[in-house]
Amino acid sequence: MIAFQRVSVTRLPLVRFPFARSASTAAFDAAIHNFGTDLAQRQPTFSIPANGIQILSQPSEFYALVLDTIQHAQNRIFLSSLYIGSGEKELIASLSSALQGKPALQLHLQLDLNRSTRPGYASTTRLLLPLLRAFPHRVRVHLFRSPSLRGVLAKVMPPRFNEGWGTWHAKIYGADDDVLISGANLNGSYFTNRQDRYIYFSKQKQLANYCFQFLKVVSTCAYVLSPAEDTDPSDSTPYSYRQEDYVVRWLDPDTHPHNFNEKLQKALSTFQESHRQSSSFNSSSSDVALFPIVQGGQFGIREEETTIELLFNHLRSIPQAQRPFMDLTSGYFNLYQPYQNLLLASPGMDVRVLAASPKANGFYGSKGISSRIPEGYTLLERRFIQAVDRAGRSWRKVTGTGIQLNEWEKEGWTYHAKGLWLSPTAGTDPILTLFGSTNLNARSAHIDTELSFLMLLQPLSGHDVADSTMSLRRRLADEVRSIRSHAHEWNGYQRTVRPGTRTMLRIVEDML
Repeated sequence: MIAFQRVSVTRLPLVRFPFARSASTAAFDAAIHNFGTDLAQRQPTFSIPANGIQILSQPSEFYALVLDTIQHAQNRIFLSSLYIGSGEKELIASLSSALQGKPALQLHLQLDLNRSTRPGYASTTRLLLPLLRAFPHRVRVHLFRSPSLRGVLAKVMPPRFNEGWGTWHAKIYGADDDVLISGANLNGSYFTNRQDRYIYFSKQKQLANYCFQFLKVVSTCAYVLSPAEDTDPSDSTPYSYRQEDYVVRWLDPDTHPHNFNEKLQKALSTFQESHRQSSSFNSSSSDVALFPIVQGGQFGIREEETTIELLFNHLRSIPQAQRPFMDLTSGYFNLYQPYQNLLLASPGMDVRVLAASPKANGFYGSKGISSRIPEGYTLLERRFIQAVDRAGRSWRKVTGTGIQLNEWEKEGWTYHAKGLWLSPTAGTDPILTLFGSTNLNARSAHIDTELSFLMLLQPLSGHDVADSTMSLRRRLADEVRSIRSHAHEWNGYQRTVRPGTRTMLRIVEDML
């Protein structure tokens, strides 16, 4: 198991030692060390060299790296996303070229069924049919459908709204032994003007195998996409369905597609436990610990919730005078109530929260009831600030303490970044970050299926910290600064909320 050693938390006076780290972070270091020890008993752990981690900042860099990863793949490409934009012909051409030039190359795609089969000829499924026809034995497309939407509701719910009952939300972009983890989907806006986070791990075979195997486990509870002309009607179950040019096949005759909750819960729990037991960690100061965290509330998998609760429990051991500092962000800021409670009950930690402004919300300017969604987030943000005020945690500009809410806005852009960063004190570089697909909201906790990662840099004394580790901490700090360079003062109380939006919010709040 991971080679963290439990360290007692000592309340030291605020004095300076002759090396780089001040004694004021000793209790923080001990708390984080002990957190890592306890988390390694619960989650799989990967030891990653700090110099094998790349942090991107721009959508264009994300797209370029995805294309480059595809181009250089030799044995396998595995891509997981909510969907692929129906206009992404360059991406499909890149996949086709890679497959054509390398006969041993295999392509595995895991997408959300409802999002990929929206009505109209231009859909993700139809975009992928040429690949399936050209490489029938080397391309596999799995489509995950939430089992929560069932019965009469499934028949009458308009396609535009059926995602409210759950989606496949994990974002993994891998090839061979390289993996890119993001919150971004494979669509034009995410390649140009929709801000997200992107962390790339190069030449990390164990991590790549984990991500690939994770997708294989989930694929046992997913549909398979096939061209209609290549599908034998006997090679499927009654739960499959056919369109004019493709078939979405359910292959498990023993499980109804609306009732695989227990099957997937057991499969994911077994998968995580097997990787936890085989985890190892090299205590070299140049390595970081990476913990994969699966959240599938509808299947009883709640690793994200237990991980965040564990983190806050350990942070409570730090004397308030030492004041750790957290940055937290979500493009869809509807902070899960237990997480909000943890923030409010942590007076010794200062927090900056960054949400999307209405103009940076992906639903801004949409038609129908969706046009009210940015207003709904304004109401949720007001509610959050009111709770902060009641808890006596309002931001104090003079001291830089409390909980601050800002909003992200950049002309012509939308905001989709999510996660958190934790630093020993304000003004120091992060030593921990949570990233991946979770939006840290009720939807992520209960409805969608998520894969996120917690990266922990070992808190060591100034004499022992490797240059690569310090460089990674600086790059995490640069990531925060880059994102927050477009942070503005929150002015939600000045915004107009139309009549009826509150009623809408009461109905769909947990879906936002």
